[in-house]
Amino acid sequence: MGAEVLQDISFELAPGSFHFLTGPSGAGKSSLLKLLYLAHRPSRGLVTIFGKNLASLKRHELPSYRRRIGVVFQDFRLLDHLSAVDNVSLPLRLAGGVDEMITDHAKELLSWVGLGDRMEARPQTLSGGEKQRLAIARAVIARPDLLLADEPTGNVDPEMAERLMHLFVELNKIGTTTVIATHDHNLIQNVPASILTLSKGKLISHEAL
Repeated sequence: MGAEVLQDISFELAPGSFHFLTGPSGAGKSSLLKLLYLAHRPSRGLVTIFGKNLASLKRHELPSYRRRIGVVFQDFRLLDHLSAVDNVSLPLRLAGGVDEMITDHAKELLSWVGLGDRMEARPQTLSGGEKQRLAIARAVIARPDLLLADEPTGNVDPEMAERLMHLFVELNKIGTTTVIATHDHNLIQNVPASILTLSKGKLISHEAL
């Protein structure tokens, strides 16, 4: 067993709320997000997702819970053998959507994030900023109940960062609980949201909206 990264953390995310998660590198932001998107189970304590104790979930129940969560990973986790449009479409296909409607929706979203001319491109041919935008489009296409984003604007210019934040805000307005881990104080200042601040694995501040 490794050392515990997070200690004595207690907070609640109200349905449909918007939160920034901030703190220095190594504070535990990514570890906390991993708990929330069910990549890790807590070594102790209680994590409740959608009203269910995470520790009580059976392995076969995890996929249905994960489909309700959109995640923007720092390392993107795109599928290299799929085109941009097929990467974005994947969450809806897994949920059993209609192919033609899925493709139209994916193309519209890719155009919105500035990838209208890269729809058939494979991830390995995209720049870091393009991969970031592709990963965000994939995370939001299914209108998840919970959106978790780890430094989602770290590889894009300020103009695109503002556009992507608008996308997150609009998604939040239709009911998606949103948590964005970021070092970018400009983002935090420009969006009214609760702020969770971590330091050395502890929640040192929770500024409610």
